[in-house]
Amino acid sequence: MKDWFTITSESLIAIILTAIGIYIAIVLITRISGKRSFSKMSSFDFAVTVAIGSIMATVIISKSVSLLQGITGLLIMYAIQMIVAYGRRFKGIRHLMDNKPTLLMKDGKIIEGSLEKCHVTESDLKAKLREANVIQLSEIKAVVFESTGDISVLHGSSDKTLDDWIMDF
Repeated sequence: MKDWFTITSESLIAIILTAIGIYIAIVLITRISGKRSFSKMSSFDFAVTVAIGSIMATVIISKSVSLLQGITGLLIMYAIQMIVAYGRRFKGIRHLMDNKPTLLMKDGKIIEGSLEKCHVTESDLKAKLREANVIQLSEIKAVVFESTGDISVLHGSSDKTLDDWIMDF
């Protein structure tokens, strides 16, 4: 237990150099692969972001994983991310990788079963409506539980209609 609270100058220098090295690697690889690397466009994107963070932490703290091994792991994750991003252009792969959005409310009314299906409570929904500055249920055109896990609130005056293109799911 004493080892939990001690650090040698050698291990401290190793952590500092490894953190700097893995940080530089992430910046360079992200610049090469593009902004998509850290987007939350799909649940797969989120999983890759978590995996990259895990690789980064493991390389910095673990003595059993070298900087070169960590950079190799990062390169593989980024390559997979780029391949999947390209593959999502095809309907079959997109269908396999992406969750479909779910309509939670339409025209100010909760759609039966949608909240339970998405594990969203009424208080979660109310909080999102307040966040979107909705003051009357009649303002709500639609509330969508997005494929990323976000909740989008589409609202406006009663004289405006919702374009079908936006709700094409």
